[in-house]
Amino acid sequence: MVGKAKLTAIALIAGTTMMLSAAMHEKGSTMAPKSVSGGDSCVKCHKGIESIRDPKSDMMKQIVAMGKGMGDSGGCVVCHGGNPKAGTAEEAHKGAPKAHPGSLATFVRDPGSYWVMDKTCGVCHADTVANMKKALMATEAGKIQGNLHTWGTEPTMKVKFANYNVKDEDGKKPAWGTDDYKKYMLAMIEKYPDQFPTELKQLPLPPKSDAVLKKKAGESEEEYQARVAYNASITYQRSDCQRCHIGVRGRKGRGDWRGMGCSACHIPYGNEGFYEGGDPTIDKKEHGHLLVHEMQATREAKVHVPSTGVTFSGIHPETCNSCHNRGKRIGVSYMGLMEQPYSSPLMPGGKAQLKTHGKRYKHIKEDLHFQAGMTCQDCHTSIDMHGDGTLYGSTLGQVEIECSDCHGTTRKFPWELALGYGEKEFAMGAKKGPRGLSKKLPAWMQQGTVYKPMDGYLLTTRGNPFGNVVKKGDEVIVHLASGKDLKVPLLKEKHLKKSYKSEAGRVAMDEVQAHMDKMECYSCHSDWAPQCYGCHVKVDYTKGKSKIDWIASGSTHFANGETSESVLGTKGKKQIGKAHETRSYLRWEDPILGINGEGLVTPIIPGCQVTYTIIGPDGETIVLNKQARVKDNGQIVDAIDMSPVQPHTTGRKARTCESCHSNPKALGYGIQDGQFLSDQDKDLKVDLQDMATGKFASKHTTIQIKAIPGMNFDWSKVVDRKTGKQIVNVGSHWPASRALDQEMRDKMERTGVCMGCHKNMTNEKLWKKVNTTPGILSDKQHQEVMDKLLKAGAAAAK
Repeated sequence: MVGKAKLTAIALIAGTTMMLSAAMHEKGSTMAPKSVSGGDSCVKCHKGIESIRDPKSDMMKQIVAMGKGMGDSGGCVVCHGGNPKAGTAEEAHKGAPKAHPGSLATFVRDPGSYWVMDKTCGVCHADTVANMKKALMATEAGKIQGNLHTWGTEPTMKVKFANYNVKDEDGKKPAWGTDDYKKYMLAMIEKYPDQFPTELKQLPLPPKSDAVLKKKAGESEEEYQARVAYNASITYQRSDCQRCHIGVRGRKGRGDWRGMGCSACHIPYGNEGFYEGGDPTIDKKEHGHLLVHEMQATREAKVHVPSTGVTFSGIHPETCNSCHNRGKRIGVSYMGLMEQPYSSPLMPGGKAQLKTHGKRYKHIKEDLHFQAGMTCQDCHTSIDMHGDGTLYGSTLGQVEIECSDCHGTTRKFPWELALGYGEKEFAMGAKKGPRGLSKKLPAWMQQGTVYKPMDGYLLTTRGNPFGNVVKKGDEVIVHLASGKDLKVPLLKEKHLKKSYKSEAGRVAMDEVQAHMDKMECYSCHSDWAPQCYGCHVKVDYTKGKSKIDWIASGSTHFANGETSESVLGTKGKKQIGKAHETRSYLRWEDPILGINGEGLVTPIIPGCQVTYTIIGPDGETIVLNKQARVKDNGQIVDAIDMSPVQPHTTGRKARTCESCHSNPKALGYGIQDGQFLSDQDKDLKVDLQDMATGKFASKHTTIQIKAIPGMNFDWSKVVDRKTGKQIVNVGSHWPASRALDQEMRDKMERTGVCMGCHKNMTNEKLWKKVNTTPGILSDKQHQEVMDKLLKAGAAAAK
């Protein structure tokens, strides 16, 4: 993290496939168990390997100094353990020096592993490690709660489960943060206890045998289906949803190669997983290895790739995408990619497009921040990534930043805004008055690149300084991890200098105050959003069907930091039952609007829109195309979630006025007012018919499309226009999240306003008086006519 706490090389000589004993060898390792003499065996066998950090850096000097004290001139044992005095590879890769500062007892391949990081990373960064164990990348509490809510398994918003048991032992007060931040968060935690648990239990176990799935004596069909659905939701969650947490290495494949724990982010892996460094013991033709043995973190942590001559710094978004390619898909969306079911355009030889992250993609358009060279860490703080020592139930709770923190508003510069601006429902604990600037960084933010404060560091809406965003005179400068420095556009400056790019932009931001007060900036400035409508999940318990249980695989871990699935060639722990996903359709254009947990208008996209089918051990269908029902916004609705989201697809040109005000989809009424897909609750047959009576001519006619009971509306429909009622779940984490309110929809909708003028076109006498411009009017001319009519009406009213 730029200017934020980060994990050092002590934790991050990770993801390597070097120095393995015979029992720890990853499949295909080329290391030969040769003998060396005279001690210092690490640097002798691995001659040519890259230094994890610049040898001149203070970090590397500390590591080397500790290593020398244990007989290792390279400092390898500080992170990896092992015995540098041994003469053979087998003996060198056993145990650890007794004087090891983290009390590491055995050699470890990946020092950043979640299961040993307290003994490696934690030597220098005990607070970061402690916070990380309670952060969302480890617990995935929000993902678990959201999906189980959609299945109806956990119908409330209370967060209960994580990948592993964890307690907030040090109380509700965050371990990191300024005093203002801690006061802010304590008030938020008190208001939302369901979203800030003090303890999380490991997600319950999946079915252990077929017997669990059989109907019990005296059990009604409804009770039986509910019990089986509960088990199926757990099976699906553990096999298809939990592979990205940092306690496991995850799905080892193109685009998904990574380390564990700290290494998941801070060790570079190319999408193909080839090693391109100088260690002679690592197979350069085998997939699954780190790119080079160097750490990626801050601007100062340079990564050099000998094979291409490229040097880079910071953590590239594609590293983040090894996980952030499902769910809200914000990682791949940021880079302009959206998955597609097609293999086109074809590759040479007519071959299909390669899959990355297990999917094929189309390129839509990158986020403008990505185009400017910004990595995820340039906006997101260390608390956003590592947490602050609090147990969080969703990303909206853990992420502390808002767009206005850097850009301000049209009336106030960022330092003139009050704390809590942009978090309407969360700001009850915010300090009053302008937030100001900070001249210094807390200790926990001084472990990375520290930039000069100039006139002061800008503050997040919750009161922590940005270590990489500073005020310099009339400008705001953001220092990027890549090495670039960018000037941040300030909205108030545009207002004062009247330098808007368009009249529409000026009107939307300067004239319509409700836009600034009630909406997220990205409600207008998201160019597109991935919309995967309808998640059809089949959980098949037929004999022999199984899939990896990622939680059980992580729970099965060893003293060397490995898990049952982490070493190349291993598959992890299996569970009975195999889940399979498909969908109804994909869209990417302007998303629907709703209200998020902060009480602001936001884009909403399909979350877990689960329609589930369960096949029993005997091959018989137990449940077919069922959707759960839950309570939301004071009523019972279908639990096919529409999720509030920051799409991470920001563009300079905002969506048009018409895309919201004249678009039934944006208001929640569905694509083209929900007129399509309105009969999904009926079986559909397609065959020859008597068109007069509708009777089918053939007795062999079969069903083409099976019904989804109770779903007589399009997936994009959130609100029933006739009744005004919300019909599907909108968000599963925060009480304020919901569809747009009826009053808001009524105020917004301007469909058909053209009729007010154009119904008079045949009245030639009247029309000639207002239509003084010959021919068809342009948009600008239309606006000028309406402006004149408005002012004329106002003058007449006097």
